Amino acid sequence: MRSFKLHLIRHGLTEGNLKGLYLGSGTDMPLCEEGIQRLEKLREDFSYPWPQKLYVSPMKRTVQTAEIIYPDHDYTIVTDLRECNFGEFEGKTFSELMRKDSNFAKWLDPKSGYCPEGGESSADFAQRCVLALDEIFSDMMKNGVYEAAAVTHGGVIAMLLTILAFPRKPTSQWTSDNGCGFTVSTTIEMWTRDHALEVLQILPVGYDFSHSDVNKFRKKEEESDE
Repeated sequence: MRSFKLHLIRHGLTEGNLKGLYLGSGTDMPLCEEGIQRLEKLREDFSYPWPQKLYVSPMKRTVQTAEIIYPDHDYTIVTDLRECNFGEFEGKTFSELMRKDSNFAKWLDPKSGYCPEGGESSADFAQRCVLALDEIFSDMMKNGVYEAAAVTHGGVIAMLLTILAFPRKPTSQWTSDNGCGFTVSTTIEMWTRDHALEVLQILPVGYDFSHSDVNKFRKKEEESDE
């Protein structure tokens, strides 16, 4: 049975990323100059597969990223591909929230069901991400598109792969660098029956997380579990 490939790509670096801020769909921040330069360098040093169709989150940073990675490629906006709305946590750092906001700890616990004021609960965000992916795969399957790309956000990618992807891994293992991501595949049967994905490779092709800040975080997480 023929498979459908989707390249999930995180947007490039923003000023908020440099400052370590929680910036979701409540802040439409563009790429910073360093982010633009890094994307151009990634394109130069590595390879992004060219898709038959390109899907993009409506945020400025994702649209800019798509235009840099895939110049002159038409794209379709998928509204639900936008990042989580962090509500009351928007524009703050992880360390600041851990020190000063007890509600943040509740939100980090998926069992609590806590919804930040003005934002989304983890459950609502997860449901929206799956609906966005279902919209994409339905369109691909209906129109015979066997290879596509989706430029979206780190939280969206990590959420989708945590709940749908094989091999099963914790969310920290699905964290991607800016301008990077993962290729996934599914079949009509896998998707309609189980909403299941298989992860095939890291993007861009040839990129290695081993020297990135993401990998340092992963190692720290693994060491703390030992």
